[in-house]
Amino acid sequence: MSDTFDETTAVDEAAPIQEARHWEDETWIAQVIKNEDDDGWAVSMTLRGEAEPALIGPWTMGRDKKNPKPLDAPAFHTLVKTAHEVRRRHEQQLQARLHRQVSIATEAGAFVVTLDIVPDDDEPYATLAARDADGQEVARKRVDAGFRLTADSAAAWLARELA
Repeated sequence: MSDTFDETTAVDEAAPIQEARHWEDETWIAQVIKNEDDDGWAVSMTLRGEAEPALIGPWTMGRDKKNPKPLDAPAFHTLVKTAHEVRRRHEQQLQARLHRQVSIATEAGAFVVTLDIVPDDDEPYATLAARDADGQEVARKRVDAGFRLTADSAAAWLARELA
């Protein structure tokens, strides 16, 4: 066995796999799999380093109507775009679920009240905060993660805080 470094071996080991049922790049891994629910095929797109696929969808049958159509570069790039969009929508949905905002007008002026939920497994909580029209924070309080933010609850909370 040689102790010398072989650059061609290092390059080959780092080369992405591009096979008929398995295709990958530096970021994504596509894998054509047998669909257990029927006679068809599915494709999964997994972000490198993550355990769960970001996308699983039906895959086209080949000409023999028995085997899957092989993966190729254009199909892989389309799958990457779709998987990226699914992840982006999921992140937006999560952000919308964890962040709420209402605008209120009081005798003291106009305010924007936000509720930011911290989904801790052991002790979830939320932070309630109010900003004035200039964007300056005027109040902040830690509340229960189940706090219901409405214009009325925000106005009542802010009235107590500013009193």
